[in-house]
Amino acid sequence: MATVILVRHGRSTANTAGVLAGRADGVSLDEVGREQASLAGERLAAVPLVGVVSSPLERCLQTAQFIIDRQPQAPFAPMDSGLVECDYGQWQGKTLKELATEELWKVVQSQPSAAAFPGGESLAAMQARAVAAIRRRDAAFESEHGPGAVWAAVSHGDIIKSILADALGTHLDMFQRLNVGPASVSIVHYGPHRPSVYAINTEAGDLSWLAKAAPAGDAPVGGGPGHQAP
Repeated sequence: MATVILVRHGRSTANTAGVLAGRADGVSLDEVGREQASLAGERLAAVPLVGVVSSPLERCLQTAQFIIDRQPQAPFAPMDSGLVECDYGQWQGKTLKELATEELWKVVQSQPSAAAFPGGESLAAMQARAVAAIRRRDAAFESEHGPGAVWAAVSHGDIIKSILADALGTHLDMFQRLNVGPASVSIVHYGPHRPSVYAINTEAGDLSWLAKAAPAGDAPVGGGPGHQAP
C-alpha cells in the first residue's frame, strides 16, 4: 500500500486562547501557526506527494496550502469530511479550563472509548470514520500510483492520535498517551500484513528517504539497516 504523512494543522487562534474550537468557523492559524506550517511544507518539499488531503476546516486548509506550495507539481488536493475535527457538541467554544471541571473530562482522559460529547460525537465514532477515510484514500492512491506512492493528510490532533492508535494496534483508551503537536509530522505505511508506523509527532528531520522505494512489507528481523536518503 501507499504511505501517508499525517500532518496536524499549525497553531490556531483558538489554541492560543485555550478554547476548544471544534468545528467552529473562523478559526485560522496564528502567526506562530503559519511559521509552523511553513516549516512543515519545507520538510515535505523533499517528498514528491501524489496528493494532499485535508480536513475542510480553515486551519487545516491553510496548513495544506503551505505544503502544496512547496511541491514542484501541484498534487491532487481534495477535502475529506472524514478527517474533520471531532464534533464536540456542547463543549465546542468553551475554554479548556472550564471543561476540565466537567465529569466527562475524566472519562475523556482515562477511558476515551466511553466518551461521548453532549450533542456531539463519541470518540469511538470519531476514530472509526477517520480511520476509514485514511484507509480508503490510501488504497485509492496506491491503486492509481503504485505502492511507492506517498501522500499527506492534514487534520487535527485527536483525529491523528486516533489514526495512530489504530495503526499501532492500540486500544482507543490508550490514545491519550500519544502526543501530536501543531504542524507535527507522523508517518504510517499500510503494508500487506499490518500498518507500520515510521514516525510520530516529529517537528524536524530529513524526509527525503520517503522519495525512494516503498517500505518493505515484512518487518526486518533485528531492526534492519534503516533508511538512507537518496
